Amino acid sequence: MKQRFWNKLREVSLNDFWHIILFLLALFPAFIYKKKRRHLWLICENKEEARDNGYWLFHYIREKEPDVDVVYAIAPDSPDYDKVASLGKTVAYGTWKHWIYYLAAEINISSQKGGKPNAAVCYFLEVYGIRNNLRVFLQHGITKDDASFLHYENSKISLFVTSTQREYEYVRDNFNYPAGYVKLLGMCRFDNLHKAVTNEKQILVMPTWRSWISPPSNGKAEFEGIREIKNSEYFRGWDSFLQYPRLHCFLEEQDKYLVFYQHREMRKFKGLFQSFSPRIQIAEDNSYDVQSLLMESAYLITDYSSIAMDFAYMGKPLSYYQFDYEKFREKQYSEGYFSYEADGFGPVCYTKEELMNTLLNYLRNGFPDEEKYKKRRENFFTLKDTENCKRNFEAIRELVYGGR
Repeated sequence: MKQRFWNKLREVSLNDFWHIILFLLALFPAFIYKKKRRHLWLICENKEEARDNGYWLFHYIREKEPDVDVVYAIAPDSPDYDKVASLGKTVAYGTWKHWIYYLAAEINISSQKGGKPNAAVCYFLEVYGIRNNLRVFLQHGITKDDASFLHYENSKISLFVTSTQREYEYVRDNFNYPAGYVKLLGMCRFDNLHKAVTNEKQILVMPTWRSWISPPSNGKAEFEGIREIKNSEYFRGWDSFLQYPRLHCFLEEQDKYLVFYQHREMRKFKGLFQSFSPRIQIAEDNSYDVQSLLMESAYLITDYSSIAMDFAYMGKPLSYYQFDYEKFREKQYSEGYFSYEADGFGPVCYTKEELMNTLLNYLRNGFPDEEKYKKRRENFFTLKDTENCKRNFEAIRELVYGGR
């Protein structure tokens, strides 16, 4: 614990010091404000977007439980601000007022482990016991790997939401949470997936980030990474596929379109990927809604992203392109309970030729639902209904009013 403390302290930035000042300035006002709003619930995801489980829970509460005093933290210049503000109260993300709400709130709810006024400062407050509030982690993807940063000693989360039986058992048995802290409730955003209307002409390509190229946003990664990223295996692997003449010909022949959407941690390298085909669209900004892209698309190509779970949940075909599998396992996440070869919801490809052959086979045969992958989906998804938001809300209410 002591060594981890000093390691974290070395990562503190000037922006973090500014937030320490905001935290100190908010202490007394928050103490007074808490007397006025004793049962305040604060929901946030990340600064710029409201499209994940936090948003859908907020949406549910405002529609079904309007008496709950709930506030959503989001940047006023976010493209999603208006849709959130139309539902209920907001607070500007990362501001002094956000700090007051964070300190006064009865419970803090987020789909991101770092979804707070400032991730670094709040980490110290929470993990080292300075701030003893209730905290709910809705998650932004089904946990399938050994993510040590989510272990209880690194999070002190009060309620860890899981969505499948295997995930629940894995987190419960391996992440060191006290009994009752991990619950099988389902992802709030899954409720909306039942409304999917598919565009048979659209293929979605959505790789995840690489921690060794672009660490979580802290103001340092862009300068360090932009000069070398074009030499990275990550860039070469995806760029080679996007520029593949065989892919361009295929899209023309089959009258298909491809949308390439990067993880937000990689979008800081804007302009990195280019398309030389009018049928390939590089989606690089926040105007694209991830869930809408998933619901619209007929086929998904990803690498290790848990977004594949959303796609499989809808019963749609997908494939995994894992040209840097060994490096990913070594540098980012070691394997948990989920093996892509044994448990995945589509073929695993290691070269662009394999990927192209798989894509051709699926599309020329009308996106067949292979029995092997159908059975895997049926066995994996424990909860398949539109009650996820309701279960999450009821569990949070029980945590708040039932005590622990």
